[in-house]
Amino acid sequence: MREIRSEARVRRDTELLYSQAAQMNVSTLSALVSNGTAPSDNGFYLIAFDTLGNKNYLILALVIIYLITLFCNLVLLSMVLKHPSLQNPKFLAVCNLAVVDISISSVIVPQMVPVFVFNLNHISFGTCFSQMFFMHFFSDMESFSLALLAYDRLVAICFPLRYPYINTNFRMVLIIGGLWFLVFLLEIFPVTLASNLLYCRSRVVQSCCCEHGPVYALACGDTSLNRQLVTAKSLVVLLAPLTFIVLSYIIVVFAVLRIASVAQRWKAFNTCVTHLALVFIYYLPVIMAYIMANLNLVKSVDLFTAVLTVCVTIPPMLNPIIYSLKTEELLEKLIKTFKPSKVTTQLQKQEEVR
Repeated sequence: MREIRSEARVRRDTELLYSQAAQMNVSTLSALVSNGTAPSDNGFYLIAFDTLGNKNYLILALVIIYLITLFCNLVLLSMVLKHPSLQNPKFLAVCNLAVVDISISSVIVPQMVPVFVFNLNHISFGTCFSQMFFMHFFSDMESFSLALLAYDRLVAICFPLRYPYINTNFRMVLIIGGLWFLVFLLEIFPVTLASNLLYCRSRVVQSCCCEHGPVYALACGDTSLNRQLVTAKSLVVLLAPLTFIVLSYIIVVFAVLRIASVAQRWKAFNTCVTHLALVFIYYLPVIMAYIMANLNLVKSVDLFTAVLTVCVTIPPMLNPIIYSLKTEELLEKLIKTFKPSKVTTQLQKQEEVR
Protein backbone atom coordinates (compact mmCIF):
# COMPACT_ATOMS: atom_id res chain seq x y z
CA MET A 1 0.00 0.00 0.00
CA ARG A 2 1.51 3.31 -1.04
CA GLU A 3 2.15 6.45 1.05
CA ILE A 4 -0.55 8.40 -0.74
CA ARG A 5 -2.16 10.19 2.19
CA SER A 6 -0.43 13.41 3.13
CA GLU A 7 0.87 14.07 6.64
CA ALA A 8 -1.47 17.03 7.03
CA ARG A 9 -4.48 14.89 6.23
CA VAL A 10 -3.45 12.23 8.75
CA ARG A 11 -2.95 14.82 11.49
CA ARG A 12 -6.31 16.40 10.69
CA ASP A 13 -7.99 13.02 11.04
CA THR A 14 -6.18 12.39 14.33
CA GLU A 15 -7.42 15.71 15.71
CA LEU A 16 -10.94 14.77 14.66
CA LEU A 17 -10.56 11.47 16.49
CA TYR A 18 -9.49 13.31 19.64
CA SER A 19 -12.54 15.55 19.46
CA GLN A 20 -14.80 12.53 19.13
CA ALA A 21 -12.92 10.67 21.86
CA ALA A 22 -13.43 13.59 24.22
CA GLN A 23 -17.07 12.56 24.43
CA MET A 24 -16.16 9.07 25.64
CA ASN A 25 -15.61 8.08 29.25
CA VAL A 26 -12.11 8.17 30.70
CA SER A 27 -11.59 4.40 30.70
CA THR A 28 -12.49 4.09 27.00
CA LEU A 29 -10.28 7.01 26.09
CA SER A 30 -7.27 5.57 27.90
CA ALA A 31 -7.79 2.26 26.11
CA LEU A 32 -7.71 3.89 22.69
CA VAL A 33 -5.34 6.83 22.86
CA SER A 34 -2.20 7.59 24.83
CA ASN A 35 -0.01 10.65 24.89
CA GLY A 36 3.11 8.51 25.02
CA THR A 37 4.01 9.21 28.66
CA ALA A 38 2.45 6.11 30.22
CA PRO A 39 5.04 3.35 30.74
CA SER A 40 2.52 0.61 29.86
CA ASP A 41 1.75 2.12 26.47
CA ASN A 42 4.21 0.33 24.21
CA GLY A 43 2.40 0.26 20.90
CA PHE A 44 -0.20 1.72 18.55
CA TYR A 45 -3.94 1.40 18.07
CA LEU A 46 -5.20 0.69 14.55
CA ILE A 47 -8.43 2.58 13.88
CA ALA A 48 -10.19 2.18 10.52
CA PHE A 49 -13.56 1.38 8.91
CA ASP A 50 -15.52 2.65 11.96
CA THR A 51 -17.73 4.87 9.81
CA LEU A 52 -18.47 2.07 7.33
CA GLY A 53 -21.75 0.35 8.10
CA ASN A 54 -20.74 -2.80 6.20
CA LYS A 55 -17.31 -3.24 7.79
CA ASN A 56 -17.76 -6.97 8.41
CA TYR A 57 -18.76 -7.53 4.79
CA LEU A 58 -15.58 -5.77 3.68
CA ILE A 59 -13.45 -7.99 5.93
CA LEU A 60 -15.30 -11.09 4.64
CA ALA A 61 -14.66 -10.02 1.04
CA LEU A 62 -10.96 -9.50 1.79
CA VAL A 63 -10.73 -12.94 3.44
CA ILE A 64 -12.34 -14.55 0.36
CA ILE A 65 -9.91 -12.68 -1.90
CA TYR A 66 -7.04 -13.88 0.29
CA LEU A 67 -8.13 -17.54 0.15
CA ILE A 68 -8.49 -17.38 -3.65
CA THR A 69 -5.05 -15.76 -3.85
CA LEU A 70 -3.50 -18.54 -1.78
CA PHE A 71 -5.19 -21.31 -3.76
CA CYS A 72 -4.40 -19.95 -7.24
CA ASN A 73 -0.79 -19.06 -6.53
CA LEU A 74 -0.08 -22.35 -4.75
CA VAL A 75 -1.58 -24.26 -7.69
CA LEU A 76 0.66 -22.31 -10.06
CA LEU A 77 3.75 -23.03 -7.95
CA SER A 78 2.87 -26.73 -7.68
CA MET A 79 2.46 -27.00 -11.46
CA VAL A 80 5.93 -25.58 -12.04
CA LEU A 81 7.47 -27.86 -9.40
CA LYS A 82 5.66 -30.89 -10.78
CA HIS A 83 6.52 -30.47 -14.46
CA PRO A 84 10.23 -30.17 -15.43
CA SER A 85 9.25 -28.65 -18.80
CA LEU A 86 8.02 -25.55 -16.95
CA GLN A 87 11.22 -25.14 -14.96
CA ASN A 88 12.76 -22.48 -17.18
CA PRO A 89 13.72 -18.80 -16.72
CA LYS A 90 10.29 -17.58 -17.78
CA PHE A 91 8.44 -19.59 -15.14
CA LEU A 92 11.08 -18.84 -12.52
CA ALA A 93 10.08 -15.20 -12.92
CA VAL A 94 6.41 -16.22 -12.74
CA CYS A 95 7.05 -18.21 -9.55
CA ASN A 96 8.84 -15.23 -8.06
CA LEU A 97 5.72 -13.12 -8.70
CA ALA A 98 3.52 -15.83 -7.16
CA VAL A 99 5.65 -15.90 -3.98
CA VAL A 100 5.44 -12.11 -3.75
CA ASP A 101 1.65 -12.20 -4.28
CA ILE A 102 1.17 -14.74 -1.48
CA SER A 103 3.47 -12.81 0.85
CA ILE A 104 1.91 -9.37 0.44
CA SER A 105 -1.61 -10.72 0.95
CA SER A 106 -0.48 -12.72 4.00
CA VAL A 107 1.05 -9.64 5.60
CA ILE A 108 -2.11 -7.52 5.17
CA VAL A 109 -5.29 -9.62 5.40
CA PRO A 110 -4.84 -12.17 8.27
CA GLN A 111 -4.00 -9.49 10.85
CA MET A 112 -7.13 -7.51 9.90
CA VAL A 113 -9.53 -10.19 11.21
CA PRO A 114 -8.65 -9.91 14.94
CA VAL A 115 -8.25 -6.13 14.67
CA PHE A 116 -11.53 -5.24 12.99
CA VAL A 117 -13.76 -8.22 13.82
CA PHE A 118 -12.77 -8.87 17.45
CA ASN A 119 -11.61 -5.28 18.19
CA LEU A 120 -8.09 -6.39 19.19
CA ASN A 121 -6.67 -3.22 17.70
CA HIS A 122 -3.58 -2.78 19.89
CA ILE A 123 -0.32 -3.60 18.12
CA SER A 124 3.12 -3.48 19.73
CA PHE A 125 5.94 -1.34 18.36
CA GLY A 126 7.94 -4.36 17.21
CA THR A 127 4.99 -5.96 15.44
CA CYS A 128 3.95 -2.67 13.86
CA PHE A 129 7.35 -1.85 12.38
CA SER A 130 7.87 -5.47 11.28
CA GLN A 131 4.55 -5.33 9.45
CA MET A 132 5.51 -1.95 7.98
CA PHE A 133 8.75 -3.39 6.60
CA PHE A 134 7.30 -6.56 5.09
CA MET A 135 4.19 -4.85 3.71
CA HIS A 136 6.17 -2.23 1.81
CA PHE A 137 8.94 -4.70 0.96
CA PHE A 138 6.59 -7.06 -0.87
CA SER A 139 4.68 -4.15 -2.45
CA ASP A 140 7.99 -2.92 -3.87
CA MET A 141 8.90 -6.43 -5.02
CA GLU A 142 5.60 -6.63 -6.93
CA SER A 143 6.69 -3.72 -9.09
CA PHE A 144 10.16 -5.12 -9.72
CA SER A 145 8.75 -8.60 -10.43
CA LEU A 146 6.65 -7.16 -13.27
CA ALA A 147 9.79 -5.51 -14.65
CA LEU A 148 11.55 -8.89 -14.47
CA LEU A 149 8.81 -10.45 -16.63
CA ALA A 150 9.25 -7.59 -19.12
CA TYR A 151 12.99 -8.36 -19.26
CA ASP A 152 12.24 -12.01 -20.03
CA ARG A 153 9.88 -11.05 -22.90
CA LEU A 154 12.42 -8.56 -24.23
CA VAL A 155 15.16 -11.19 -24.49
CA ALA A 156 12.78 -13.85 -25.87
CA ILE A 157 11.47 -11.64 -28.71
CA CYS A 158 14.55 -9.62 -29.60
CA PHE A 159 17.08 -12.46 -29.25
CA PRO A 160 15.07 -15.67 -29.85
CA LEU A 161 18.03 -17.77 -31.00
CA ARG A 162 20.32 -16.61 -28.20
CA TYR A 163 17.64 -16.74 -25.49
CA PRO A 164 18.76 -20.13 -24.03
CA TYR A 165 22.29 -18.78 -23.61
CA ILE A 166 21.41 -15.27 -22.38
CA ASN A 167 18.60 -16.11 -19.98
CA THR A 168 19.59 -19.29 -18.15
CA ASN A 169 18.00 -20.54 -14.94
CA PHE A 170 21.13 -19.67 -12.99
CA ARG A 171 21.22 -16.10 -14.29
CA MET A 172 17.51 -15.65 -13.60
CA VAL A 173 18.01 -16.83 -10.00
CA LEU A 174 20.91 -14.34 -9.62
CA ILE A 175 18.74 -11.50 -10.97
CA ILE A 176 15.86 -12.41 -8.64
CA GLY A 177 18.22 -12.57 -5.66
CA GLY A 178 19.73 -9.20 -6.62
CA LEU A 179 16.28 -7.60 -6.81
CA TRP A 180 15.31 -8.94 -3.38
CA PHE A 181 18.52 -7.54 -1.89
CA LEU A 182 18.03 -4.17 -3.62
CA VAL A 183 14.47 -3.83 -2.33
CA PHE A 184 15.64 -4.82 1.16
CA LEU A 185 18.13 -1.94 1.13
CA LEU A 186 15.52 0.48 -0.20
CA GLU A 187 13.03 -0.41 2.55
CA ILE A 188 15.18 -0.98 5.63
CA PHE A 189 16.29 2.65 6.02
CA PRO A 190 12.81 4.30 6.05
CA VAL A 191 11.52 1.72 8.54
CA THR A 192 14.60 2.09 10.76
CA LEU A 193 14.20 5.88 10.80
CA ALA A 194 10.49 5.58 11.61
CA SER A 195 11.17 3.14 14.47
CA ASN A 196 13.66 5.57 16.06
CA LEU A 197 11.17 8.46 16.24
CA LEU A 198 9.55 9.51 19.52
CA TYR A 199 5.78 8.98 19.38
CA CYS A 200 4.37 11.32 22.00
CA ARG A 201 1.61 13.06 20.03
CA SER A 202 -0.76 10.12 19.64
CA ARG A 203 -0.76 6.35 19.31
CA VAL A 204 -3.83 6.13 17.04
CA VAL A 205 -2.99 5.01 13.50
CA GLN A 206 -5.73 5.93 11.05
CA SER A 207 -5.23 2.88 8.85
CA CYS A 208 -5.87 -0.84 8.72
CA CYS A 209 -2.11 -1.53 8.71
CA CYS A 210 1.10 0.07 9.92
CA GLU A 211 1.87 2.17 6.86
CA HIS A 212 4.76 4.60 6.64
CA GLY A 213 2.74 7.82 6.33
CA PRO A 214 0.06 7.35 9.02
CA VAL A 215 2.65 6.11 11.53
CA TYR A 216 5.51 8.60 11.26
CA ALA A 217 2.96 11.46 11.04
CA LEU A 218 2.25 10.76 14.73
CA ALA A 219 5.83 11.47 15.79
CA CYS A 220 6.46 14.64 17.81
CA GLY A 221 9.90 15.31 16.34
CA ASP A 222 11.09 16.45 12.92
CA THR A 223 9.85 14.00 10.26
CA SER A 224 11.04 15.90 7.17
CA LEU A 225 13.80 13.36 6.52
CA ASN A 226 11.26 10.53 6.76
CA ARG A 227 8.98 12.23 4.23
CA GLN A 228 11.84 12.86 1.80
CA LEU A 229 13.20 9.33 2.11
CA VAL A 230 9.79 7.68 1.71
CA THR A 231 8.95 9.91 -1.29
CA ALA A 232 12.27 9.14 -2.98
CA LYS A 233 11.89 5.43 -2.31
CA SER A 234 8.32 5.39 -3.66
CA LEU A 235 9.39 7.14 -6.87
CA VAL A 236 12.21 4.64 -7.36
CA VAL A 237 10.13 1.49 -6.81
CA LEU A 238 7.23 2.71 -8.96
CA LEU A 239 8.72 4.81 -11.74
CA ALA A 240 11.96 2.88 -12.33
CA PRO A 241 10.26 -0.50 -13.09
CA LEU A 242 7.46 1.21 -15.04
CA THR A 243 9.98 3.14 -17.14
CA PHE A 244 11.89 -0.07 -17.85
CA ILE A 245 8.65 -1.84 -18.85
CA VAL A 246 7.64 0.97 -21.24
CA LEU A 247 11.10 1.16 -22.83
CA SER A 248 11.30 -2.63 -23.20
CA TYR A 249 7.99 -2.74 -25.03
CA ILE A 250 9.01 0.10 -27.33
CA ILE A 251 12.02 -2.01 -28.31
CA VAL A 252 9.79 -5.08 -28.66
CA VAL A 253 7.38 -3.23 -30.97
CA PHE A 254 10.22 -2.15 -33.28
CA ALA A 255 11.62 -5.69 -33.26
CA VAL A 256 8.24 -7.25 -34.08
CA LEU A 257 7.54 -4.80 -36.92
CA ARG A 258 10.67 -6.07 -38.67
CA ILE A 259 9.10 -9.51 -38.96
CA ALA A 260 7.73 -9.98 -42.46
CA SER A 261 4.98 -12.49 -41.69
CA VAL A 262 1.77 -11.07 -40.21
CA ALA A 263 1.09 -14.37 -38.44
CA GLN A 264 4.50 -14.28 -36.77
CA ARG A 265 3.93 -10.68 -35.73
CA TRP A 266 0.64 -11.58 -34.07
CA LYS A 267 2.23 -14.58 -32.35
CA ALA A 268 5.01 -12.37 -30.96
CA PHE A 269 2.55 -9.74 -29.74
CA ASN A 270 0.32 -12.42 -28.23
CA THR A 271 3.14 -13.58 -25.97
CA CYS A 272 3.21 -10.09 -24.42
CA VAL A 273 -0.55 -9.77 -23.82
CA THR A 274 -0.45 -11.66 -20.52
CA HIS A 275 2.31 -9.53 -19.06
CA LEU A 276 0.67 -6.31 -20.22
CA ALA A 277 -2.54 -7.38 -18.45
CA LEU A 278 -0.60 -7.90 -15.20
CA VAL A 279 1.03 -4.48 -15.55
CA PHE A 280 -2.37 -2.89 -16.21
CA ILE A 281 -4.14 -4.36 -13.17
CA TYR A 282 -1.21 -3.40 -10.91
CA TYR A 283 -0.46 0.16 -11.99
CA LEU A 284 -4.00 1.35 -12.82
CA PRO A 285 -5.30 1.08 -9.20
CA VAL A 286 -2.14 2.80 -7.90
CA ILE A 287 -2.58 5.68 -10.35
CA MET A 288 -6.31 5.96 -9.60
CA ALA A 289 -5.66 5.99 -5.83
CA TYR A 290 -3.02 8.70 -6.30
CA ILE A 291 -5.47 10.82 -8.33
CA MET A 292 -8.24 10.36 -5.75
CA ALA A 293 -5.92 11.37 -2.92
CA ASN A 294 -4.55 14.47 -4.60
CA LEU A 295 -7.91 15.68 -5.92
CA ASN A 296 -9.59 14.83 -2.60
CA LEU A 297 -12.31 12.92 -4.44
CA VAL A 298 -12.99 10.62 -1.47
CA LYS A 299 -13.90 12.60 1.66
CA SER A 300 -14.18 9.63 4.04
CA VAL A 301 -10.84 8.40 5.37
CA ASP A 302 -12.32 4.96 6.10
CA LEU A 303 -13.68 4.65 2.56
CA PHE A 304 -10.34 5.72 1.10
CA THR A 305 -8.53 3.15 3.27
CA ALA A 306 -10.95 0.45 2.10
CA VAL A 307 -10.35 1.38 -1.55
CA LEU A 308 -6.57 1.26 -1.06
CA THR A 309 -6.78 -2.13 0.66
CA VAL A 310 -8.84 -3.62 -2.16
CA CYS A 311 -6.46 -2.10 -4.75
CA VAL A 312 -3.53 -3.87 -3.08
CA THR A 313 -5.20 -7.29 -2.61
CA ILE A 314 -6.93 -7.66 -6.00
CA PRO A 315 -3.80 -7.90 -8.25
CA PRO A 316 -2.24 -10.85 -6.31
CA MET A 317 -5.52 -12.74 -6.81
CA LEU A 318 -5.83 -11.96 -10.53
CA ASN A 319 -2.17 -12.48 -11.51
CA PRO A 320 -2.11 -16.32 -11.37
CA ILE A 321 -5.58 -16.58 -12.95
CA ILE A 322 -4.65 -14.41 -15.92
CA TYR A 323 -1.28 -16.08 -16.38
CA SER A 324 -2.78 -19.57 -16.19
CA LEU A 325 -5.51 -18.80 -18.74
CA LYS A 326 -3.25 -16.96 -21.19
CA THR A 327 -0.15 -19.20 -21.12
CA GLU A 328 -0.59 -22.28 -23.30
CA GLU A 329 2.09 -24.40 -21.61
CA LEU A 330 0.63 -23.84 -18.16
CA LEU A 331 -3.00 -24.09 -19.24
CA GLU A 332 -2.32 -27.45 -20.89
CA LYS A 333 -0.76 -28.82 -17.71
CA LEU A 334 -3.66 -27.54 -15.60
CA ILE A 335 -6.25 -29.16 -17.86
CA LYS A 336 -4.44 -32.50 -17.75
CA THR A 337 -4.16 -32.29 -13.96
CA PHE A 338 -7.76 -31.36 -13.11
CA LYS A 339 -9.61 -32.96 -16.03
CA PRO A 340 -10.15 -36.72 -15.55
CA SER A 341 -8.80 -38.96 -18.28
CA LYS A 342 -11.10 -40.89 -20.62
CA VAL A 343 -10.07 -44.19 -19.08
CA THR A 344 -10.99 -42.99 -15.58
CA THR A 345 -14.33 -41.66 -16.83
CA GLN A 346 -15.19 -44.96 -18.53
CA LEU A 347 -14.35 -46.94 -15.40
CA GLN A 348 -16.59 -44.68 -13.33
CA LYS A 349 -19.47 -45.18 -15.77
CA GLN A 350 -19.04 -48.98 -15.68
CA GLU A 351 -19.16 -48.99 -11.88
CA GLU A 352 -22.33 -46.86 -11.96
CA VAL A 353 -23.99 -49.35 -14.37
CA ARG A 354 -23.10 -52.23 -12.04
